[in-house]
Amino acid sequence: MLYSGGGKRKWYQLDSRGLSNLIVVCVGILLYQGLTHFTQVRNAVQGVVDVFAPFIVGFVIAYLLNTPVDFFEEKVYARFRAKRVFSILTVYVLALMIITILLQMILPQVADSIRQLFSNLSVYLGNLSQMVQDLISRFHLEGEGLTNLVESYNELIQNFTSADIVKRATEFLSTSASELWSLGMSVGNGVISGVVTVLTAMIASIYMLAGKPRLLKQVKKLIYAIFPAGRVDRILTVSSNANRIFVGFINGKILDSAIIGVLCFLLSSILKIPYAILVSVVVGVTNVIPFFGPIIGAVPCVMILIMVDFWAALRFGVMVIILQQFDGNILGPKILGNSTGLSALWVLVAIVVGGGLFGFPGMLLGVPTFAVFYSLLREWTDARLRRMGIDETGKPLDKDGILTGAGEQKL
Repeated sequence: MLYSGGGKRKWYQLDSRGLSNLIVVCVGILLYQGLTHFTQVRNAVQGVVDVFAPFIVGFVIAYLLNTPVDFFEEKVYARFRAKRVFSILTVYVLALMIITILLQMILPQVADSIRQLFSNLSVYLGNLSQMVQDLISRFHLEGEGLTNLVESYNELIQNFTSADIVKRATEFLSTSASELWSLGMSVGNGVISGVVTVLTAMIASIYMLAGKPRLLKQVKKLIYAIFPAGRVDRILTVSSNANRIFVGFINGKILDSAIIGVLCFLLSSILKIPYAILVSVVVGVTNVIPFFGPIIGAVPCVMILIMVDFWAALRFGVMVIILQQFDGNILGPKILGNSTGLSALWVLVAIVVGGGLFGFPGMLLGVPTFAVFYSLLREWTDARLRRMGIDETGKPLDKDGILTGAGEQKL
């Protein structure tokens, strides 16, 4: 291969194909080393994440508040010169007011419900044991296995007496004083570190929202500097589509979960279900997880309510099923629309895979992430078929891109 200057290529000089192959080999080696030393890589990544944690949290806060900030900037303060500043101040004041009101209204009642639940736990367990024995005698279910189960259950109830709990707590405190002191110091340091992280994140989020136009320009300049001009438009289009999917899904799920939580509390109050505020908070929080959320929240609530009142637990179970159907068929589609473009099967796959790999965050963000990859794969497939002379339904195209046949089934 000759260069424009007429000289021959040196043995140590690579053409574009050789350079691409070298990059692929290096990436493969790095991937192999990362997989074989996964623990070390994870610890290193965790250390980096811990350092940047305030800014990551700040970005999350700014990302969640960006939509209402844009609304106030465009609709309320459009005529003001400092409309961005007024919009940010308004949104943060409203957010702090909402959080304060919710904490004052919900948190004390949740704490009181938990306190009452634990204080009456032995009574509830005794009532549940009596109900189990009544069912066994009424339906003639006596058997060695059930008898042993009831005896073990009675022993568990006896171990939950207040005197036994106090005795064990005293023994634990006397034998673990030094460990508790170390634990207390660690918790105190963690609380201080958490407060610093939250304050830093809040300040960072304000700066991010205030400097959003400038940050976007800087990111675009960086993209233009790194990638060829022909690919920049494609990168910006994909990024805009991904942002649209994530914003629509996350904001929609938060609003949807808040409505479901309020409805659960109202219906629980009407149906006289014990600990209505506690079970409603659990259902509302877990509802942010698509598909499995209501089930995940309902299972522990039903287990708690069975100890308190079996028929209340039954009413609650039926109510949650009705709420789940209402959310899945009416409320959810009305709020979320087709923001992800995924069918129920792919939503299920995204939740299971995301939850298996990354836990709760994976279950929450797996759906919009999978939706982005799904849209990219669909676009690539359609473009590939068009280059092959086939449209997305599987019908052949002529040289002008016009259908030449009909009657084929859609792929």
